Amino acid sequence: MYIESDKVPVNEVLLNLIKNNTEVLKTSSSECVNLLRDKAQQSFTEQGIPTLKNENYKYTDLSLVFSKKYNFHFVPKKIDFNIRDMFRCDIPELDTHLIILLNGWYYTDNDPLTEYENGILMGSFARAAEKYPRIFEKYYGQCARYQDDGTVALNTALVQDGIFIYVPDGVVLERPVQVVNIVMDNEDCLVNHRNLIIAGKNSRLNVVICDHSLSSNQFLTNSVTEIFADENSVFDYTKVQNEHNGAAQISSTFINQKKNSNVSTNTISLHGGFIRNNIYALLSEPGCENNMYGLYLSDKFQHIDNNTFIDHASHDCTSNQKFKGVLDDMATGAFNGRIVVRKDAQHSKAYQANNNILLTDDAKINTKPQLEIYADDVKCSHGATVGQLDENSMFYLQSRGIGKKEARLMLMTAFANEIIKQINVEPLRERIDELVDKRLHGELSRCNSCAMHCN
Repeated sequence: MYIESDKVPVNEVLLNLIKNNTEVLKTSSSECVNLLRDKAQQSFTEQGIPTLKNENYKYTDLSLVFSKKYNFHFVPKKIDFNIRDMFRCDIPELDTHLIILLNGWYYTDNDPLTEYENGILMGSFARAAEKYPRIFEKYYGQCARYQDDGTVALNTALVQDGIFIYVPDGVVLERPVQVVNIVMDNEDCLVNHRNLIIAGKNSRLNVVICDHSLSSNQFLTNSVTEIFADENSVFDYTKVQNEHNGAAQISSTFINQKKNSNVSTNTISLHGGFIRNNIYALLSEPGCENNMYGLYLSDKFQHIDNNTFIDHASHDCTSNQKFKGVLDDMATGAFNGRIVVRKDAQHSKAYQANNNILLTDDAKINTKPQLEIYADDVKCSHGATVGQLDENSMFYLQSRGIGKKEARLMLMTAFANEIIKQINVEPLRERIDELVDKRLHGELSRCNSCAMHCN
């Protein structure tokens, strides 16, 4: 349980939370998780929560959300109904493996870890760490660097559960995996969960993450996801953020790609009071391809910050990055995209773009595309735009009998569609397109239902 942080510094409050519950945390976790927990605690003691003095958090004040009073669950919350009964898929064409997290804990009525005949493992992070220590010793904590970010250190020190997905070499998972992250409590709550996803050599995997708030209390979610894409694997990752204005989320995703792997990520931020997305990709061996897309829509006093880093550490790799945002009312946003092409990464191709539309004079966006090149035989470009809707296009549409409001919506829809069309699961793409359309019409003030499993 949190104490009031207006009387005690935030970092001290969080350290007390960890230290006062060390026994509970370690009892519920495996040895390899606890080993990293101790190191992360020390790292958090040295770093604390990043401040505005940290260049990566220059435009996002984390103290606004960490200084509030939250409850923290050290055991899964008990509910007197089946959470699955609240979700009914309205996309008949969509067939998925469904995983539910409730306040960061794996939710199931059966075994917390499913083992398929083809070797696929899927289920609870905590259970998998106990049952498959060799896998965790090889992958856990290998690319999520808690030494570089206090929020990652905090997650690693507090981690108890989350999701675990393992696809062996040569296995193709035909159906997408759908992960529904639900926050629901009768008190304001801090949620901390950890995810580990591994795609073996020559494997294929599609994962969709959907974030929801099912009660009106204030929530702060601090999540970390590690993704390993082995040689010749194909991995597709879509994240849909759709929580109410009282919800804050810090989401850190770390990707490690091996030779000739292909990874695509698409982050769709439809709604949420305070969102910070950290996405890091390491192209560690030759022939990697990384496609990183994002769309963020915000209004009122919402704040959305996307921070990305693509590391071209090997030769003959390609990265494509495009993020687009529409900000209305008093909304604020930030984009900090960094691409590094290292000395030995010859023949790299790296492209980055960030485009933003501000619908009012009060909406603000800070954008900082960065490209660092240390090799001499590469093809790279980067850029950013910030502006209002094109007046010539508006005039053209209005001159053909289309009203101003309709013309405005048509242009915004076309602007967003460039990102939506990158979603390769057709039923999901159509559903996201519908939700974005509602959001742009102002109809989606708060959505309590998943983009894939709706009431």
